[in-house]
This record gives sequence, structure tokens and C-alpha cells, in this order.
Amino acid sequence: HPFSQSSLQSRVVTPLSLSLISGRFVAFQNRRKNVSKSPSPLTCLPLSLSLCPIPAISKLSPTFPVTDSRMAFSDSNDISNGSSICCVATTTTTTAADVLLPETTAAAADAAALQRLSDNLDSIFDSAGDFYADAKIVVAGDREVAVHRCILSGRSPFFRAQFASKAREKVVKLELEELAKDFEVGFDSLVAVLGYLYSGKVRPLPKGVCVCVDDDCCHGACRPAVDFMVEVLYLCHTFQIAELVALYQRHLLEILEKVASDDLLVVLSVANICGNSCEKLLAKCTNIIVNSDVDVTTLDKSLPQHIVKQIIDRRKELGLTEPEYIEYPDKHVKRIHRALESDDVELVRMLLREGHTTLDDAYALHYAVAHCDAKTTTELLELGLADVNRRNRRGYTVLHVAAMRKEPKIIVSLLTKGAQPTDVTYDGRKALRIAKRLTKAVDFYKATEQGKDAPKDRLCIEILEQAERREPLLGEGSVSLAKAGEDLRMKLLYLENRVALARLLFPIEAKVAMDIAQVDGTSEFTLSKNIADARRNAVDLNESPFILKEEHLQRMKALSKTVELGKRFFPRCSEVLNNIMDSDNLSQLAFIGDDTPEERQRKKRRYIEIQEALIKAFTEDKVELDSSTLSSSSSTTPICKAPPSKLNFKR
Repeated sequence: HPFSQSSLQSRVVTPLSLSLISGRFVAFQNRRKNVSKSPSPLTCLPLSLSLCPIPAISKLSPTFPVTDSRMAFSDSNDISNGSSICCVATTTTTTAADVLLPETTAAAADAAALQRLSDNLDSIFDSAGDFYADAKIVVAGDREVAVHRCILSGRSPFFRAQFASKAREKVVKLELEELAKDFEVGFDSLVAVLGYLYSGKVRPLPKGVCVCVDDDCCHGACRPAVDFMVEVLYLCHTFQIAELVALYQRHLLEILEKVASDDLLVVLSVANICGNSCEKLLAKCTNIIVNSDVDVTTLDKSLPQHIVKQIIDRRKELGLTEPEYIEYPDKHVKRIHRALESDDVELVRMLLREGHTTLDDAYALHYAVAHCDAKTTTELLELGLADVNRRNRRGYTVLHVAAMRKEPKIIVSLLTKGAQPTDVTYDGRKALRIAKRLTKAVDFYKATEQGKDAPKDRLCIEILEQAERREPLLGEGSVSLAKAGEDLRMKLLYLENRVALARLLFPIEAKVAMDIAQVDGTSEFTLSKNIADARRNAVDLNESPFILKEEHLQRMKALSKTVELGKRFFPRCSEVLNNIMDSDNLSQLAFIGDDTPEERQRKKRRYIEIQEALIKAFTEDKVELDSSTLSSSSSTTPICKAPPSKLNFKR
């Protein structure tokens, strides 16, 4: 045996990483449970003879020289078929691999060993558990990625510096937005870069992340593909991974000619951030933008000033003298733009009275849709002083710009004011295609839980698709609304309940419709308020129990418009609401979503309990209301009467 008695009695402590050694050796994985129970942050494991199978070592020559008692771990396939690991004595001149492997197969063996190492480390990163992770990177939306300080520090000088400043912390949390301060990156891009740091291999593109929704797109240079490559490039630059920066710079250089000019501004911005490491990318992007139709205002909003100046100077050198390519707007247009940025529509109105320019000449709607708050854009539309179908010098209508902005409220506002969804740009794109090319397939097709916000990208596409179908608006929300008939009080209660339910089940869609209909500017109608008014007027026998006031009419008008907008632009949501509002009981709610039969039964029982409680409360309120409005005459009509088989949610 290579160990002498003295070497067995001596004690040599070798620092190890639990995550690394568990990922590489099965024998240590069997000890993980015991190790995890240790209260000490440092765990000492004795290297017993059971971890060093005699048969594996006995294959070596009995005259194998031993000059160093330190142990070297090797993969079991290199030495023995019977053990997960083995310990091989080493010398300074001869190794076990030299003895066991012919020289002709050494290169192949090295490649296989590196492949196993890569796979082992990759499995640590992809492990379902934390696998002894001692740090976390927090992404937007409270998503976390568990990482290992030893691996990232060994692979990236950036992480080595980050973790060195937090060496005493047991578990380190790093905020991604603090690590990547200059450009917003997503979860998938971070995982791609970290996966490379662990395995040394570039992972396949994540499914659906680099693919847009347009079926006619080849997905080589659409916005999702460009965004992913740009985000990875920026992270690699930030984390100081030079080889990956070079790789993704090369990928981007290959597709630049196919990228839309507006998307190219994102690439140019990141190339500028990366500096010297992306000089080729920066130069080529700049050259393409110089010869593009991107106007100065768009450049000014998207790029640093020194880059904008370079582009303008190059255009002048090339003789591109069109004002929009080399000059900023005049002072009167600038004043309107600044007023819009300040959300001051009243100031815009005052500037227009001066008569120096108009909203159309200033392309004010285009500017507001692209750069201002949605509320400001809606208020500007309400002035009725701008052409919603006007094209700017690039051939974009306001709706085309709104499709790039991907804000559902703005798109619906424009469509209700007469914007034409079938208008095409000079290169033949409609607003719908623009929106599809900007949307990730993974976001569009991802199921949304009831009551959670739907992705804005998907809503924009659904709205534009519905607008192109030109389906007529229906006058009534559903059968139940028709049942209310001339009872305006019941109609108002129905609308209140329908919109309230829409806010619960489809919050984003409901907010878009309510904002356009200006529901917030009206007073909510509730039955309890009606009861209080009736009690105050009960002494007057000639007073009507319910008077439809002007505020009620305004509320009804706003709610009705909300329902109409929902039916026009969100028919899927409206159909769900129709089924619930027309149902005889609330158990219809139990069948929303993709629940299992058992979950549906449980929800149904719960909804029936809620229904019974509400019916009881409604009955008690009705009795109380009737008694409060009774006069000495027994012929007094009750104030509230529910339609057959219908439960009013609003109390």
C-alpha cells in the first residue's frame, strides 16, 4: 500500500467546496445529508480507506514510484469500473494517466474528461435544489438565481471583486439591476451567461425567447432575437467574459443588415456602453444609422449626445441635407414637445393659440405616443385638433408608433378616435405586424392566471387583431342587461357589478377600458347609498324612492362605454363575463382556468357558500329597505326587486 504508517497518522487539511466536490463525486453526494446537518460553517471529512479501493490501485505496477503522499482525485472511468472515485498516488514525473492510457488516446481522454467536468458543473447550476449555493442574484419580479461564489469568482474577475467585498456574509444577495446598471436585462439572458460560466459551453437559445409572434418571420433578426443577443453581450462585458463578448459581437455583426433601423438603435446603444471591446460593432451600427431614415428627434431620445453628433456630422459630410436628418425641430415645435413631456396639455393649448405651429406640423401626436405618459396622450387626443392618421416623414402613422410603444391604452384610444389599423408603412408593415415582430412568443403564448395582469405585448396584438376584424359593437353587455329593461337602477347595478367583476378577473383589460371611458371621473353607485337616501326621504310620502340623477346618468354612460370597449377589443374576456353574469349561480366561476376536477369541485363548493351568504345578506337588506320606505299606505312599492334567478353582487 502506498501509505506508510507515519503518513496515515499525519493530518493534512485540504480546503474543498461542498458544491463542487458533490457535483463531481457520487461518494460525497451520499454524505450530503450528514454534512448539511453540521452546525459548523466548516465541515471536516476524514478520507477513509473505503474511499480508496485497493483493487483499483493494485492494477498499478508494484514498482510504481511514490514521492508524494498527497492524493489526486480522478474519474472512476479512468482507473476502475467498480468505484465512483479512487485515490491515486502521484509523482512529479509520472502520472496514472501516463501509465494507463496510450499516448495516441491521450487527447481523446482529455476531451472526454473536460466534457465530464463541464457536464458536472452544469448539473450543479441546473440542480433543482440549491446544491450548497451560497449566493443569489435577484432579478426583476423577485425571481432569484442560486449561484456558488467559488465558481463565479474563479471564472469572472467581476464576481471575484463583488464577493470579496461581502466575504463575511453567509449568504450573499446581489441585485441584478445593481450589477447591470446601464442596461436592462432579463432572466433568460442572465441564465445563459451564468450557464456559460459554470459549464464553459454556450447553451442553445432558450425556446420561445428569441422567436417573435409573426409566423412570416425567419426569427434571425427580429426584436426578441436582437434583444437576447444584446442583453447577453452587455452582461458578458459587465462580467468581464472576453471570449463571450467576441462571440456575440460576431453574431450581431452577421445580422445587422437585416435588423430594423429602430431596433438597431438598441444595438448601437449597448455597443457604445461596451466601448473598446465592441469597436467593430459600434462602427458598423453607426454607419448603418447614418444612411437610414431615422430622424434627429428619435436619435436624440435613444442615443448619447456624442453619438448623435457623430451621426449628424457624418450625414452632413455625405450630403444628406434633409432638415429632419441633420437638424433639430424649431423652437416652437420644441416648446410643444417639452410641454407634452411635462404632462401639461393646457400649456400645449396655449402654445397653439399663438399660431406659430399646429399639432400636425409638430407631429405632436407621434411624439406623445412615443415618449409621453398614456394619460397625456389621451388628453391630447381629446382636444380633437390632430389627425390620428397623419404620417410622419418616415411614413409612420400614429398607430404604427403606438404599436412600437406597446401600450394597450394608447392603442385603444387611437382606434376609438378613428385610427386605421390597415394603414401600412412604406415597407409594407401594418401596426399588427409591427407589434408581432416586437413580441416574444414565450410571453404571448404563456397562460395567464385569472386575476393576474396579462402581458401588455399580448394585449396590444389582440386589440389590433380585433380592430382589423371590424366586428360591430353590440348594444347590450349580455342577456342579463337586457333583462333589466327600463329599470335604470337595476341596469346601473348590473353595470357596476360587471365592471367590478372584470377588474377582478382581467385587471389590465378592465383598466384600459375604464381609463378610456373615464370611469374614474364619475361617482360609484351602490345600493347602500340608495338605502341611506331613501331613509332620509321616507317622511315625504310624495318623494320617489329612487331618483335617477345626473351623476347616475354619467356613471351609466361611462360604464356602458367600458362594456362596449371590452366587447370590441377584448371579446375573449367579455365572453367569460357574459357566462358568469348570465349564470344562475356563482358556481360558474369555479370552471375558469385549467384546474383539475378536484380543484373545480372545491372551488364550486366555496362559491356556492359565498352565493348563499350573499343571498341572505341581500334578502335582509331588501327587508330593511322595504320597511324603511313604507308609508301609512300599504300599497308602497319596494325600492329594489331582483330579477328572477339573478344575484346582485354589489351591495
